[in-house]
Amino acid sequence: MDVGAADFARCLPSLRDRVGRAAFLGLDMEFTGLHSVFLQNNQPSLFDSPAERYQKVRQSVQRFTITQLGLAIFSEENSNKYVVHSYNFFLFPSTLGVMDAEFTLSASSIQFLSHYGFDYNKFLKDGIPYMNELQEKMLSQRLLEGSWKVCSAPNMNVVKKAIDEVTCWIAAAKEGDSMILQDLSDSQMLDVQLVLRQALPNVWTEPLGDNEVMVKKVSPQHRRLLESSSHDSCQKELILTSARGFTNLFQIIVKAKKPLVGHNMLMDLCHLHDKFYNPLPESYEEFKKNIHHLFPVLIDTKTVTKSIWKNYQFPRVSNLLEVYEVLCSNLNPMDPSCPEIVLARDSVRYAEKAAPHEAAYDAFLCGSVLLKAAHLLLCSLTDDAAKANSSFSQYLTMLAEYLNKVNVIRGGVSSINFSGEDASCRYPPPLVVCVRGWPRLDERQIYQELQPLCRFDIRRLSENQFILLSNRFKHVIRVLRDYKNHPKLQISVYRHWRHSPHVNCLLKVSGIVALWSLLAFVLGGSPSRSP
Repeated sequence: MDVGAADFARCLPSLRDRVGRAAFLGLDMEFTGLHSVFLQNNQPSLFDSPAERYQKVRQSVQRFTITQLGLAIFSEENSNKYVVHSYNFFLFPSTLGVMDAEFTLSASSIQFLSHYGFDYNKFLKDGIPYMNELQEKMLSQRLLEGSWKVCSAPNMNVVKKAIDEVTCWIAAAKEGDSMILQDLSDSQMLDVQLVLRQALPNVWTEPLGDNEVMVKKVSPQHRRLLESSSHDSCQKELILTSARGFTNLFQIIVKAKKPLVGHNMLMDLCHLHDKFYNPLPESYEEFKKNIHHLFPVLIDTKTVTKSIWKNYQFPRVSNLLEVYEVLCSNLNPMDPSCPEIVLARDSVRYAEKAAPHEAAYDAFLCGSVLLKAAHLLLCSLTDDAAKANSSFSQYLTMLAEYLNKVNVIRGGVSSINFSGEDASCRYPPPLVVCVRGWPRLDERQIYQELQPLCRFDIRRLSENQFILLSNRFKHVIRVLRDYKNHPKLQISVYRHWRHSPHVNCLLKVSGIVALWSLLAFVLGGSPSRSP
């Protein structure tokens, strides 16, 4: 189900109810970009520590924004049955008052989403506004000061036109007379009312249906009486609720504390923090603490399925849809113990046709993959009676070792643990390349040299030495074999005591000190005895 700004307020009460009754929530997002090409060394690397990877993701999140957020609400019915309501929320940063967000568009990301049918008109024209707590604080301060300014250029033109019309009309109007301003959007209606009230102390405004605002000439005394009314649409709290937009639903999700399920969800979590909670902190540990406070139970299906794939003879897959299809083909749908997943009427189109890279569909896949993977684990560890009466709480027990461990794509660790210490990862040993007779060789040239054989991440160690890292043992074995007798690139296993520039420097200094001590001893000779 697609939800834009025009429908969001109407849908919010039912969303609150469904989130409250949910067993868990599936999440997916689409962005205007992933990794900025303008930021140096911003690509994922096996050299990245968890804190270094966070800083890279943080920089990208600050440049790009969310175009679409998918939320799949899985409600557990009787007898291992799950009903799914899946929503596409088109989002666009709030331009209310002085707020004006800047974000970057990645050409490849825009092209990618366009290929899969993404509707950019809905993103630009009907995107739901949102703000984080810092932005809300700034907006609240503006409202208290009564210093409202219009930031949006289209709204500014509309406001100027409205002021001209009202100024011309009010000069001849009598107290109690009114006029109607027509064809205003929701944000324009608010901007027009606040600017008119701020500029003219003898007018009152009220929103009408069909995008209209009534302007009425009143006395200052009557104006003060109206301002104290609880029905005033321009009250501070009502304005903030409107400006929060999607953030209202984010706060409902946080309060509900339901398990949140995603696939490779580190980028998603960073955007959730930055766009709806607070700007991402500098500190990696503070980020982990904040996310765990917001979402105490996280499940990354990439982390789960990476482990499961090692225990089953499943074909290798590269994306979420393929994971889902493999699990579907390996679970018997007629097995009564298998979880039954039913799409609700407003989401039934996903049962008829796949829609990859549509956020609501991918959120549905995340939740479905979780249930199927958990069922596989349950089948391997329990008897038929337990399987027949399985519940989501049992599935969570089966998934205990994966909770709050979010996958890291090509990094120094395999996952980030949001409820504890990050575990180290078992990777093949690093290699060192010693270059001979190939002047001015750099990392890019070495990468191109090795690319036909395998993929390594490369970092310069010294003027003629480079470290290679791979996450595949077969790649390490292959390059050691094929470059054994290479005339210019001598590749061997990295030994810290032998190859580290710091250790070499220390050894050289120690050698020099020892040599000078020896020379001093030899040249100085033995002290002579007194007669």
